[in-house]
Amino acid sequence: MTTFSTTAVHGAVVGRDIHGSLRGPLYDSVSFAHPDARSMELTFAGKKPAHAYTRITNPTVSDFEQHISAMCHGAPVIAVSSGMAAISNTILALGGAGTNIVTSRKLFGNTLSLFEKTLHPWGLEIRCVDMNNPEEVATAINAGTRMVFFESMTNPGLEVADATALSLVCRRKKVPLVVDNTVMTPYLFDAGRAGAAIEVISSTKYISGGGTSVGGVIIDHRNFDWSQSPRLAARTKKYGPMAFISKLRQEVYRNIGACLAPHNAWLQTLGLETLDMRIDKSTANALAVARFLDNHPRVRRTDYPGLESSPHPLRAKAQFNGRFGGILTFDLADRDQCFRLIDALELIRRATNINDNKTLIIHPASTIFNEYSGE
Repeated sequence: MTTFSTTAVHGAVVGRDIHGSLRGPLYDSVSFAHPDARSMELTFAGKKPAHAYTRITNPTVSDFEQHISAMCHGAPVIAVSSGMAAISNTILALGGAGTNIVTSRKLFGNTLSLFEKTLHPWGLEIRCVDMNNPEEVATAINAGTRMVFFESMTNPGLEVADATALSLVCRRKKVPLVVDNTVMTPYLFDAGRAGAAIEVISSTKYISGGGTSVGGVIIDHRNFDWSQSPRLAARTKKYGPMAFISKLRQEVYRNIGACLAPHNAWLQTLGLETLDMRIDKSTANALAVARFLDNHPRVRRTDYPGLESSPHPLRAKAQFNGRFGGILTFDLADRDQCFRLIDALELIRRATNINDNKTLIIHPASTIFNEYSGE
């Protein structure tokens, strides 16, 4: 049996470089020539496997997609320019004016802003529920619901919902379950086997290999019958289980233009080779720091799923392969004390990202949530 680490390093091993290079070539090119007009026509019609324009496909980006696919049991993958682009493309492929998505308010601030401040004015209803209450989720779903969206572990709230319970609700209600798995990655959380239909990831974080590049991926785990999706029902007759990916590749992804740069794809394929080792170290360090802070007299509260005081330590342990991620949060008396601590640090950097190889610190309320009120 091939291990996760071996698959991350070697990918699907579908071909060899003609020069014997152990590293996939970087095709930093916009356009690709064709031998004749007929060949060009077939390529643009999607009837010939070739590259025409990097906004649509690129050999280096395809190599990265194949590596991610191999890590996810052969699931179809599209790589995009960022994690936010992965979420945006997914919603634009499935939703529309007059429809709704069921989600939680305990999301990453930029995701919440996308839903409420960018997409809502265009006619998309956002229904916020408690993801730890499957029946509340089920009640919020109606004929206009196009997906249930949650984060495998919320950032920075560190809430862990029962993914299997949510997948059962979605299966019963015939809507796709979409999970943002940025914080856990496929190494710690197998979203497909938990029942998710779609997995989106900001590959900027753990996958990039230390804050080297921005990117995102969309993974279709083939757990959903796309004939049940109003936007994809007609397309399913032609493309079957590939209806969602074909909708992205041939329309939404192509038209939006949020493509992953080839150089970033090359860097992130390289990042995959050390993904498991970096996550193992990051999660071990986070647990050690969390335990230290949890016993510190100046700290009012420490939140980390690996602590017994966490709301769902057993669920997190079972769902995430016995690890709890590389993010922790802690509360001090007030904002002033938080700022004084942040300013006094010498080794830890004041910056925003996850798994930069350097430990980073941020005050979420004044930064990634600064457009929202205290409530």
